[in-house]
Amino acid sequence: MKTKRAILVVDDDRAHRTMLRTLLSGWGYLIHEADDGETAIAAVHNQPFDLILMDIRMLKVSGLEALVEIKAFNPAIPVIIMTAHASLETAVEAVKKGAYDYLPKPLDFDELRLKMERAMEHRQLKEENVLLKESLGSRFDRRNLIGNSPVMVRLLDTVAQVAPSEATVLITGESGTGKEMIAGAIHFNSWRREGPFVKINCAAITETLLESELFGHEKGAFTGADRRKEGKFRQADGGTIFLDEVSEMSLSMQVKLLRVLQEREITRVGGTFR
Repeated sequence: MKTKRAILVVDDDRAHRTMLRTLLSGWGYLIHEADDGETAIAAVHNQPFDLILMDIRMLKVSGLEALVEIKAFNPAIPVIIMTAHASLETAVEAVKKGAYDYLPKPLDFDELRLKMERAMEHRQLKEENVLLKESLGSRFDRRNLIGNSPVMVRLLDTVAQVAPSEATVLITGESGTGKEMIAGAIHFNSWRREGPFVKINCAAITETLLESELFGHEKGAFTGADRRKEGKFRQADGGTIFLDEVSEMSLSMQVKLLRVLQEREITRVGGTFR
């Protein structure tokens, strides 16, 4: 049986809370209520919630004050602020302080439902992304690279040295010796670990497509290029790009790649460098 998602409704207007409890219960959510920001803060400390729907104007502790406290305790909880039109400026401030979004009163129920679903989906994706990174980080941890031969010890020392640097690294070895594992270890032990780890097999893509895949292309650069496309290098910005089988590139492609590595500039097909 699927567990109902728990929603905390925070509003000092009892009639408005009752209306939301009826509406949201009908949508299949488990509803908890708080009549003030202080009560909401206490509730968040006592039990988990999938989402908080909170009014911004309350007599004791305002929604803005409660938002700051809640986000300090658990930044992952999505909070949607409800506000009168006269308080839109405050609602924008709330978003800057960590609220997922805001809704003006009287509420548009279709918009409410859509924003609630999006907020919870966004949270789930973030949690899955964190778990994936933790899993990958564990997989590529240097401690999981087993070996005590002098060659392996030197290799692990090299990984430790280059991971924090901005250096371009060439990894050589026979097929199946773990070049991708070493590339992953470098990425996940670097300051770039929060960024993407982009992999591309240069031998699996024809030369005519490889340039576009790596560097991107401008709209109209060739037949079928109906829009601008960002390449793998742009996708890897802030992270690491692993070019597998780079030796299979043509000489002309290697020259273009060399410019990227030396000048830190890319040129989209049909465009100018950036």
